[in-house]
Amino acid sequence: MADDGGKVVINLATGLEDPERVTVAFLVGGAAAEQGKQVAMFLTKEAVRLAVPGVAEAVACDGCPPLSRLFEQYAGNGGELLVCPICANARKLDDSKLVANARLAGATPLWEWIGSEPATVFSY
Repeated sequence: MADDGGKVVINLATGLEDPERVTVAFLVGGAAAEQGKQVAMFLTKEAVRLAVPGVAEAVACDGCPPLSRLFEQYAGNGGELLVCPICANARKLDDSKLVANARLAGATPLWEWIGSEPATVFSY
């Protein structure tokens, strides 16, 4: 995959209580990663649960692709999951048991990841 230097940040604050919103976030993130963009999805609130193995399993709507497939494609193309540590701690998630492309990272690590270059931001 060619890296054209573009960065994409997707802020996802919704978990499986709104699977269509999660699906759209992973569709957008996956498409960006396929295009060679560096992609980080900042998981906050209930979305932090998606970083736990086996949670991203849903079909949002009739005709929607399975979330598990989108999740795998996103990771397979280099997409990262930055998990809000405050949100994860509030939900008593064990950060040692996150999926391989996830790590705890709050606001400061997010800004460090973005760096000084521009980033395209989506929020769901």
